[in-house]
Amino acid sequence: QVQLVESGGGLVQPGGSLRLSCAASGSIFSINAMGWYRQAPGKERKLVATITNGGSTNYADSVKGRFTISRDNAKSTVYLQMNSLEPEDTAVYYCNANVRASWVSAFSDYWGQGTQVTVSS
Repeated sequence: QVQLVESGGGLVQPGGSLRLSCAASGSIFSINAMGWYRQAPGKERKLVATITNGGSTNYADSVKGRFTISRDNAKSTVYLQMNSLEPEDTAVYYCNANVRASWVSAFSDYWGQGTQVTVSS
């Protein structure tokens, strides 16, 4: 079994910054892509940013230039540095990882429990 544990959410004023972390643990043979998604109340879950195990990144247009995704492969951890936060960034942020549990297993997607980010004055 694979667990993803997120941390770093909270309440911040517009223009402020937050850093989210997500650590993967459990039965892990290898991790392919990792990423962050977010879901605002009454809306669908949407991609924020992804990063491959080689370091290639992809961002939603709405966060380009403000958010930075990174990962520490040795720690099986992915980060999301969020700067210049806007009220529209308010959402529950979910970590995702594409994990292979053993050398005979296929890759499967796993999700964290979510962490609330609220941007408000």
